[in-house]
Amino acid sequence: MRYELYYWPSIQGRGEFIRLALEEAGADYVDVARGRESRRSGVAGMMALMESSRIRQLPFAPPFLRAGKLIIAQTANILMYLGGRHALAPAGEPGRLWAHQLQLTIADLVQEVHDTHHPISSDLYYEDQRKEARQRGETFRKSRMPKYLGYFERVVSANAAGKGYLIGARLTYPDLSLFQIVEGLRYAFPRAMQRQEKKIPRIVALRDRVAERPRIAAYLASKRRIAFNEDGIFRRYPELDG
Repeated sequence: MRYELYYWPSIQGRGEFIRLALEEAGADYVDVARGRESRRSGVAGMMALMESSRIRQLPFAPPFLRAGKLIIAQTANILMYLGGRHALAPAGEPGRLWAHQLQLTIADLVQEVHDTHHPISSDLYYEDQRKEARQRGETFRKSRMPKYLGYFERVVSANAAGKGYLIGARLTYPDLSLFQIVEGLRYAFPRAMQRQEKKIPRIVALRDRVAERPRIAAYLASKRRIAFNEDGIFRRYPELDG
């Protein structure tokens, strides 16, 4: 089955967590909105599907995934589906719920990253909330980022199976997402992350392990990997990095 991924074509954003899972799985997929503009492709095709009166289970916003007759929205929900289909999640229910719980915690962190540069409203430009963003950025660097990363460091440390993963003895989709978190934070908060990484050696080692996986390494070196930029979730504003 060929998957259809629908997400904004010029940013990594939340869609990148799904791309990483699809790439690691070696899945056949098309990034629809990055195609030529038409009724079925490009941003126009994505918006046409979202506004269709023939689809009962309409997605609220990208990213969403079309898998046969299924249309699945919300990043964590999509990853739970892909994890079960492509051996990127534990087989048993307790393990699947644990993976989903970790992914939802990552989603909370992603939202907090976004709110550092848009603390008042997503409808306002960054320049319209720069003062508030500086305050939010300082709180994030000093409190929230260490709290989240410290938590995931403890999860890796407590994994009884060892191997340096979040769950069990092999890679699962939350590992891929945590890799993306580290990459994004390194881009958006390079100074803060340089200090923080000394306290999270297990997460750094996990990040390196993921980056060396053949399919992920090939993806990162390809044109399919969109560069970080100041339109996505992870944005580099030096004043927010302290």
